[in-house]
Amino acid sequence: MSRLGPWEPTSLEERLDRIESESMIRQLASRYARSLDARDHTALADLFHPEVRVGRDRYGRAALRDFYDDIMRFCGVSVHFVGNHVIDFADADHASGVVYCFDELERPDLGEWQKGRIQYWDTYERVDGEWCFVRRRLHRWYIVDALKRPTVHGGLAAEPMAAVPLPQAYDTWQTYVDSAPEAPDA
Repeated sequence: MSRLGPWEPTSLEERLDRIESESMIRQLASRYARSLDARDHTALADLFHPEVRVGRDRYGRAALRDFYDDIMRFCGVSVHFVGNHVIDFADADHASGVVYCFDELERPDLGEWQKGRIQYWDTYERVDGEWCFVRRRLHRWYIVDALKRPTVHGGLAAEPMAAVPLPQAYDTWQTYVDSAPEAPDA
């Protein structure tokens, strides 16, 4: 298996396609951030699979647009800065990825300007020649008012979209912690 996932292209055309696909997938993350910050939820929804699942029983881009229209009402201005982006290809038309993000949210309801760190765990698929998100899971390290010092999982109770907090979301994290040698007696 290569460092870019289990799919290993064999021809020059397949190798070129993977390079172009990686560029297109990276654009998804950047365009998501821009669309979210611009509150252009139609453009944001268009980045997703046409039959994207929204919650337990809703599907499609219109449902996703409505979801974002509702969920982003809690904040004023937002700034999402995309950083590292790791992409693994399952085959020529399917991939997954992890995107690091620095976010800032104006919270008029709390009288705060919050800063946080996120990872998005993504699933991508090429549909009709265009790469799109199939799923996007938000995992957060912290979110706190800009005037406060962050702590592990700081402010997560106020986060409406967060899944399992980081670093516990990684299967490898607990194994690492459990394997630590015991501290010597002082």
